[in-house]
This record gives sequence, structure tokens and C-alpha cells, in this order.
Amino acid sequence: MECVTATAKQLARVAAVPNRAPAALTPTTIGAALKILRKQAPSWNAPIVSFIAVQSRDPFKTLIGCILSLRTKDETTAVASARLFDRAATPQAILALNPKTLEKLIYPVGFYRTKAKVIRGICRDLIDKFEGRVPDDIDALLTLKGVGRKTANLVVTEAFRKPGICVDTHVHRISNRWGLVTTKLPDKTEMALRKVLPKKHWLEYNGILVAFGQTICHPTSPWCSRCPVAHLCPRIGVARSR
Repeated sequence: MECVTATAKQLARVAAVPNRAPAALTPTTIGAALKILRKQAPSWNAPIVSFIAVQSRDPFKTLIGCILSLRTKDETTAVASARLFDRAATPQAILALNPKTLEKLIYPVGFYRTKAKVIRGICRDLIDKFEGRVPDDIDALLTLKGVGRKTANLVVTEAFRKPGICVDTHVHRISNRWGLVTTKLPDKTEMALRKVLPKKHWLEYNGILVAFGQTICHPTSPWCSRCPVAHLCPRIGVARSR
């Protein structure tokens, strides 16, 4: 009877201790999380999948598709990209289009008129500087007016399968939510990830986290109850979840 009573007291003390959140993910443990997410990703039906499919690993399509995707939902970008590439899929072909026609083809992506001008400028730069070919180097890509680090990294990783870390709002948010980095701006997140993320994960990191962020790890009220890596996540900054 005394043993039973002691056990009950022990259980009561354990129950009184609040559940501790998992520790922040580290360069050592991030692989376990990515392995789980990689396995689950095909079932998410994330918009990023359609977007990547339209690019078909073509460097030019990847570059232009990324420009179109800025401040635009991936599902909208995928439709607009497909419509544009059916009509013109090279720098020369796009420059041959009437500017108004180009605008109509990419509508309704965000800031479509501005993006049409940026795309035409990129096409001219590609022809003048790189003989119409998309360079496979981040620094070279950054010489194209309108191309930032996010776009340059995406082109290098998706089209050329070379190491790079593309950081968008999903990658920035989730990397900080996991405690892998502590940053306030995406550009800072890229540099921080380059220091702590094992290079073997660089190529897949963006695609997995974007799909994860689009479907489960939302900016506000993430689906923690559905999350396959909830047991590993410290939920840093998460005030409300489902």
C-alpha cells in the first residue's frame, strides 16, 4: 500500500511540472526534421509544386518565374508563367512581344506592369552580357537589374542544382520558429543559415520549407496539431496555434 501511495505522489509531482518545449533545432538535429518533412511533402498539395513544375528546371523559366512570383501567390504565378512561356520562352522571344502583350500575358501577378518592364530589362541584359544565357553564378545573376539574392539563389539551386540558400518569407519564419537562427530580415537569415545549415541540405531546404509553410506552418495560427515535426519544434514566437 505504501508503494502505491509513493508512486501516486511521484506521479502528482511529475504532473505538476509544466511541459517543457523542445530545445531549438541545431545543425545536428535539423536533418531529422527535414527527413520527416521530405517524406510528408508529397501529400501536402502545396502551390509551390505547381510553380516548380512550370519552371521544368529551365534556368530562364526559373529566373522569370521567380520575378513573377514576388508578392504573388504561387498558384497565380504558375498560371501566368505557363501562359507566358507558351507564347515566349527565350529572352529574344519576350523582347519581340509588344510590351502591352507581355503585360496581358502575366496578368494578374502583383505589380504586373512593373514586372513586365523588369523582365524586358533582364532579357536585354542576358543578351548583352551573357549571350542570351542565364549565368549559373550568384554574383553574375545579381548584376541583372531587378534580381535580388532570393531570386539568384533560387535560380542557382533549382535550375543548376548548385549550392545556395533561397530565403523567402516561409524559410525566414520557420527557421526562426525552429530556433535554428535568430534574425529579423531574410537577407540576414540567408547568411546565418549559411553558417549553421549543413551544406547537404541547402538544395532542398527552400522547397521543403515553402511547401511546409504554405500548408501547415502558417504565419499566424499554424496547424501544430497536424505538424509531423511538432515534437521537435520549440514554437518560438508562436502565440496561437491550431
